[in-house]
Amino acid sequence: MKRLFWILTLALSFSAPRSAQAQTVSDVVTFLMTNQAVRTSDFERDRAAAETARDTITQALLVNLTSVPLATSSSGFLYRFNPQLGTAERATQTFGGFFVERALTAGGGRVSIGFSTATAAFNRLDGKNVRDGSLVTIANQFRDEPAPFDQELLMLRIRSVTTTLNASVGVSSRLELGAAVPIVKLTLDGTRVNVYRGTTFPQAAGSATASGVGDVALRAKYQLVSAPAGGVSVATEVRLPSGDEKNLLGAGSTALRILGIGSLERGGVALHFNGGVLRGGVSNEWTIAGGASAAISSRVTIVGEVLGRRLSDLSEIELVAVPHPTISGVDTLRLSGGPAGRQLLDALAGAKWNVANRMVLEAHVRWAVLTHGLTAPLTPTIGFEYSF
Repeated sequence: MKRLFWILTLALSFSAPRSAQAQTVSDVVTFLMTNQAVRTSDFERDRAAAETARDTITQALLVNLTSVPLATSSSGFLYRFNPQLGTAERATQTFGGFFVERALTAGGGRVSIGFSTATAAFNRLDGKNVRDGSLVTIANQFRDEPAPFDQELLMLRIRSVTTTLNASVGVSSRLELGAAVPIVKLTLDGTRVNVYRGTTFPQAAGSATASGVGDVALRAKYQLVSAPAGGVSVATEVRLPSGDEKNLLGAGSTALRILGIGSLERGGVALHFNGGVLRGGVSNEWTIAGGASAAISSRVTIVGEVLGRRLSDLSEIELVAVPHPTISGVDTLRLSGGPAGRQLLDALAGAKWNVANRMVLEAHVRWAVLTHGLTAPLTPTIGFEYSF
């Protein structure tokens, strides 16, 4: 029986590899996930599982490309009016953080502009390596054998470069308005192979490159409580669906974030805490974040931050085994999406350097603490900011 099944499957599977070129990123992901050669005699279940896995991977990509936290709206130089001197003076010795907002605002009439560039090479999806050819999408396995005799493996190389342009203006001593424009370049290369009894057959290949403006963010922050040692503020952020959804550069719908901010600053040390909720976009989410910064000199600030998010629509991808409908003693394993609702936790460390006047250079490295979703080993970022 095993020999007959081996001969029939080999004959059906052996064919020239298919390829997908000059298509959108979404098209290539769909092609790689649904172009199947392993025979299971259950087309409807195969298609449903492939589409679920495709949606899970696409959602993970969108989360990392369109809903990541943007750089803080406030500049490194913040000012507070001193009534005794009758002039504005610097309100803090540090230059602030990277993603965790601080309660202080820039000060009335103060303007800040800047940009940052982040590069990420994603290599894991829910802890599974997507680059080394070990990710199983579908397989048939005899229950008395330790490994599948017929399986398909997916290899993905996903890289993004995101440059974000920022600007903010202090409307008054308490109100600050800002905007952020992300420009994203995404490259995806994928290969799918069929491995039967140790023999590998190319099954499918696809690649796509997309670049353009992502979802633009409009932001506002209002300081509720001001104190020499810190303060409390509330902020809002609206992300407009300006990115190309088919190329995974945009979420395709508007998102609104509301954020509460608390800060405590003493001398050259500052602590900041954020908590908020987002509705719309890729997924509804709850966020909590904390950051610490220390001025090690009048020109250099070191920063550490932790960013936590819970996304209601992000699922974990997993292999699910069910009995083969026609072959006794054989299980079919399919890659599918698990229950929705996952937590993401990132940490980062970096520094800001006031090179001259009100010009600040910044650099940091971010990494995933949890393995949920699509992750990269390290995401380095460099940036520039100028206040006037």
